[in-house]
Amino acid sequence: MSSFQQPNELCYLKAIDALKNGGIVAYPTETFYGLAVDPDNDQAIESLYSLKKREKQKAVSLLIPDYTYLSSLVSSRPAPYNMLIESFWPGPLTLIFSALDTVSNKLTDSENTIAIRVSSNCIAQKLCSSWGNAITATSANISGERAMITAAEVVKQWGNKITYIIDGGTTPGGNGSTILRCLKDQTQCEIVREGSITKEQIVNILPSHYTICNV
Repeated sequence: MSSFQQPNELCYLKAIDALKNGGIVAYPTETFYGLAVDPDNDQAIESLYSLKKREKQKAVSLLIPDYTYLSSLVSSRPAPYNMLIESFWPGPLTLIFSALDTVSNKLTDSENTIAIRVSSNCIAQKLCSSWGNAITATSANISGERAMITAAEVVKQWGNKITYIIDGGTTPGGNGSTILRCLKDQTQCEIVREGSITKEQIVNILPSHYTICNV
């Protein structure tokens, strides 16, 4: 682990100011460093996609302060998600929901779905709660390239292209968050990407009448 000072209140104020002004903020999560922009600012989202060289059809996931914020973003919550949220949030499980029409189509896919999680990293949580809304949670790297685990790596990659960086030391790295969606009949869940939370862990939480499969 690299030595660093825990971010103080001024760090969060600077990060919030950057988000308010359409900037991009790098911050640590429970897996890798992520990039935050205001999800209600379409220009900021465009800048994020451009920075990462990310294909527009690939939706960007969000972090929320806690599960109560789901009601402002999603139109429904599949039954199995309640059990998964109780067991794995905060943590590296990203769930795919049907989005409300008020959510920017720059954040959703062709089926109008949106990917959301609550981070277990205390700095990411503090940033989210200080902002008081969702932030984007895409990893701080060019799409398809290696994700980053230190603020120094983010600086080396992006320099002044990032408006502000919250240094949270070295993150665990390893696997990214697991991404899961529930099919329309709500008895089958698909693991879109198996990450830090394994299929076995998910199977152990959900009752036996649910089918869990990998895409």
